[in-house]
Amino acid sequence: MSASTAALSRVGQSLWLDNITRGMLDDGTLAGYIRDLHVTGLTSNPSIYNVAVKDTSFYDEALAALGSKKIAAEEAFFAIAIEDLTRAADLFRPVHDRTSGIDGWVSLEVSPRLAYDTAATLAQARALHARAGRPNLFIKIPGTPEGLPAIEEAIFAGVPVNVTLLFTPGQYLAASEAYLRGVERRIEAGLSPQVCSVASLFISRWDTAAAKSLPPALVNRLGIAIGEVAYRVYRDLLSSDRFERLCNFGAVPQRILFASTGTKDPHASDCLYIEGLAAPNSVNTMPEKTLHAFADHGRVTATLSAGGGMADSTLFEIERAGVDVAALGAKLQKDGADAFVKSWDELIAVIEAKSRAASAK
Repeated sequence: MSASTAALSRVGQSLWLDNITRGMLDDGTLAGYIRDLHVTGLTSNPSIYNVAVKDTSFYDEALAALGSKKIAAEEAFFAIAIEDLTRAADLFRPVHDRTSGIDGWVSLEVSPRLAYDTAATLAQARALHARAGRPNLFIKIPGTPEGLPAIEEAIFAGVPVNVTLLFTPGQYLAASEAYLRGVERRIEAGLSPQVCSVASLFISRWDTAAAKSLPPALVNRLGIAIGEVAYRVYRDLLSSDRFERLCNFGAVPQRILFASTGTKDPHASDCLYIEGLAAPNSVNTMPEKTLHAFADHGRVTATLSAGGGMADSTLFEIERAGVDVAALGAKLQKDGADAFVKSWDELIAVIEAKSRAASAK
């Protein structure tokens, strides 16, 4: 057991793994993380699966079988991903039941090519959730302007949503508004308001993008400052009259999730974003390498407060150094969506190639 991950759990933050492969399911690695490292959920995305399918043989047999049936590459991907994620969901089901549905989640993303198509995003979200057939499986929908109506409609339809690709506190707040509107509509329709959701705020990409524009004293401080401000917005929302009213009907919070928390700068602490963003009633989803680093030598010495700490002064200094934070946040969201499309296209190409190779044997 890890004292570091136990300390994070005691703070009240859920520790999720930002990775999945069939190998870690087959060899018991994921079960070991749950048992020994306090991992209580996981997330996946096209980039993770692109690497897993391209660089391992875990999926070759399944893809060969699907290819022999002339299954299209996108459909083949969802087939293998749903098999993985339903197995993972079953491993996390005791956590899900023990926490009354708050924790113990896994996440499957809709096609990134739908990021700017509201109707198609909603249709695929509903279909994938129904197909998976697990109560603890989130469907990931990008928090782009076009994704927000799909998020609201998915929540209204009872589909649990992990809102992805959020970078700024404003983008986070817009995603929260979509969630709240969906819940309010369910109450008005006489439906249960208990549809769970998380809102994923990406952290490390801020520091990677801004590093060359900042003096050394401000390098690697932007991501945590953004996280602190967003956490303050989150806590204010939870204490608002609007949310308190929804609680009277049985609604649950859409928890904030800190994503992209692996350190990219080799000169910075490999636990930078885990230690800096420890916060009650939140989630941190981290890459496997970061999980091992934190379990080995991470420390929880302070937690985020609802007041936001030094974030405002840090952001002021960063703006004064010449970084337009609002513009950078918009760019990061667009770049993130484009990067997922690129990974998706590469993944589909790899699946097609492996299916063709298997059929030729």
